[in-house]
Amino acid sequence: MALYNHIGLDYDRTRRADPYLLSRLRALLGLEAGATCLDVACGTGNYTTGLAAAGLVMTGVDIAQRMISVAAAKAQAGQALVLADGASLPLRERSHDGAVCTLALHHFPGLVPVFTEVRRVLRGGRFVLFTSAPEQTRGMWLRHYFPTLIERAAMQMPAIASIDAALLTAGFGAIAHERYEVRPDLQDLFLYSGKHRPERYLDPQVRAGISSFATAAPDEVDAGLRRLEGDIATGEIENVIRSARHADGDYLFVTAGIA
Repeated sequence: MALYNHIGLDYDRTRRADPYLLSRLRALLGLEAGATCLDVACGTGNYTTGLAAAGLVMTGVDIAQRMISVAAAKAQAGQALVLADGASLPLRERSHDGAVCTLALHHFPGLVPVFTEVRRVLRGGRFVLFTSAPEQTRGMWLRHYFPTLIERAAMQMPAIASIDAALLTAGFGAIAHERYEVRPDLQDLFLYSGKHRPERYLDPQVRAGISSFATAAPDEVDAGLRRLEGDIATGEIENVIRSARHADGDYLFVTAGIA
């Protein structure tokens, strides 16, 4: 988690809870106001705080001290933040009514240990995950400019079948999937946030908040940015975007209940 101790310094300049994504997490959780909810790998707590504002009693857990420190600075009253590994949660068994995990599965060494811990601390309710499948990542038009970066990102993402199998192994059931297409008004500037606004990738602050760019080879990034800037100037970017359209969605909500 050294990466997130580093990018956590400026993470919130471009990363914030997107209202639509927040509303979908809240709806898929299906919890009443006042229910307890765990946010696994909460980062700087954007969705932790957002769900707290929506009426849930939140506990955020992250392994990066920098992320937890930033999250603590904006936490609401009653919101707990815990520095811990998702595979070893210092929380009581059956202490929460639901759980979420947003854009973090690719950072876990293994899914089963984390999912098993989440199942242990849930007394009921649902576990809602937001992620991108490898085929969705490979379908991003960004691959035209940053092929190695996108392939590395895709290889990091757990396959949908692997996520489902890990959930079943951990004791979850009633698994459902919901595809998500990036919207033009997206406010959380993660990897494909520039799907409709390619000029976003020319901003170094935006790239600094995206782990795939933060760990990419500088030569590839520089070359890709030069091509992208040129295509934006000529309008060729519209053809690149059009050629990458597909029906698989860009990201995915996975919802699982207690088996």
